[in-house]
Amino acid sequence: METAIDSLSGATDRASFATTVLNLRDILETDHIVYHAVNHPSREYAVASYSDAWQTHYAKEALTRIDPVVRGCLSTYGPVHWESLDWSGRRASTLMADAIDAGVGSNGLSLPLRGPDGQFSVFSISHAAKPKDWKLKIDELLGDVILISHYVNQKALDLVDDTKTSSVGDLSPRERDALNLLAVGMNRAQAANYLGISEHTLRVYIENARLKLSAANTVHAVARAMSLGLLSP
Repeated sequence: METAIDSLSGATDRASFATTVLNLRDILETDHIVYHAVNHPSREYAVASYSDAWQTHYAKEALTRIDPVVRGCLSTYGPVHWESLDWSGRRASTLMADAIDAGVGSNGLSLPLRGPDGQFSVFSISHAAKPKDWKLKIDELLGDVILISHYVNQKALDLVDDTKTSSVGDLSPRERDALNLLAVGMNRAQAANYLGISEHTLRVYIENARLKLSAANTVHAVARAMSLGLLSP
C-alpha cells in the first residue's frame, strides 16, 4: 500500500499518472485495473489495462450509457460487486459476453467516486479467477482498494483535468489527531476513547476536516490529508 501511495504522490503529469495507475495491477495482483472518469469537469477520461480493441469498442459504442457497472455505481456510495448486478437484459448480457471475450474477466469490484462540481468516476479491478477464489481475494483487498481508489481520484482531479480544487484550510491539531487515528485503523469509538472525547465531538472534528479538505466522505478525507502530507500516522 505504501508503495502505491508513494508512486501516486510522485505522478506529475498525464503520462506518469497513467503508468502509475496501470502499475497498481501488479501491486493488487489482479488481472485488470480501470480508472474511468465518467463525469469529470473537462471530459470523459479513462486509464485501463484492457486491450486497445476493447477500449476502442467501448468508447465507439458509448457503452457507458448501458453498462450495469456504471449504472450500479451511480446509485450507491459503497462498493459494487459485479455479480450482484442485473445482467439479464439483452444489451447488458451482450456487453458482458463481449467483455469476457475481450479478456476483461467475469469477476469484478467497482468503487464509485464523487468529487466537487458533480465529478463522478469509477475505479474497478477485475479477474478471471473462480468465484470462490475471487471472494477470498476481495475479502483481503477491499480496504486497500477503497483507500487507493480515493488517492487515484484525487490525483486525477489535480493532474488530468487541470482543475483547481478548493483551497485547503489548515486543520486544527484535534482534526489532525482524529484523522490520524482513523488512518491507522481505529474506528470512531476507539479514536474518541483514545482522545478522551465523546463520539459526537469526534464527529464534529472529522466533519470539519472533511469540509476543509473538500472531501466526499471520511475515507476520502483521510486519503486527501495523507496525500497532502497533513498526517503522520
